[in-house]
Amino acid sequence: NSNVGENGLDKETGRAAIWEYTLATKQMRAFATGLRNPNGLAFEPTGGALWTAVNERDEIGSDLVPDYVTSVKEGGFYGWPYSYWGKRVDERVQPQKPDLVAKAIAPDYAVGTHTASLGIAFSHGSTLPAAWTGGLFVAQHGSWNRRPKSGYKVIYVPFKDGNPAGQPVDALTGFLDADERAQGRPVGVILDRTWSLLVSDDVGKVIWRVSGLAGTQ
Repeated sequence: NSNVGENGLDKETGRAAIWEYTLATKQMRAFATGLRNPNGLAFEPTGGALWTAVNERDEIGSDLVPDYVTSVKEGGFYGWPYSYWGKRVDERVQPQKPDLVAKAIAPDYAVGTHTASLGIAFSHGSTLPAAWTGGLFVAQHGSWNRRPKSGYKVIYVPFKDGNPAGQPVDALTGFLDADERAQGRPVGVILDRTWSLLVSDDVGKVIWRVSGLAGTQ
C-alpha cells in the first residue's frame, strides 16, 4: 500500500484497480485500472453506469491531488501511478510510461484534496427533501496530512441526466470541534428501507440516520 509505487511496482500487483468476479466460473478480471484507491461503488440509477470514489496520491502539498468521484469505463486506465487527473504527469514516478499516460482518463468530479472520500450512495427514490434527491452522497473520512483539515463530513453532489450538475453541498457536518479534533469520521453511506440516509462513523462508533420532515424542500 504505497503512495506512488515507491516500493516497486512489482509489489503493487492487483492494486489500484476495480476487479470483476464471476461467481459461476470463479474467474476474475480487471474492470478498470490506474485508480489509486477506489472505495465506494454504486450504479447510477438512470443510466446504469458504475461510479466510485477514489483517494488520490499524497505529498505534493495541501492542495494537490484532489480526490474524486467518477464513472468507471470498462477497460479504462485512470493514470496511477504515472499521472493524475488524466494526463498530468507525476515526475516522482520513474521510469514513466508515456503510452499509458496518453490513454489516461480524467475523472468526472473533484471532491477536494485529501478528503479521504469513501462510501457513496445515490439518492434516487429517497424520501429526503427534493433538493437532496437524484444525486450522490459521499462520505468524507477526512484528511490526516493537510492544514486546514479537509473532509470530515458527508457531501451531496447534484446530478442531472446521469452526470454531476453543480457544486457539492454539505449534507452532514459537525465532526470536527473548534480545535479541529475529530469527534467523528464518516465512512459509509446507504439508504435504508424508509429511504433515509444512514452514515457510519468509526470514531463516534455510531450510525447516524438522516431523514426528511414532511413538507420540507
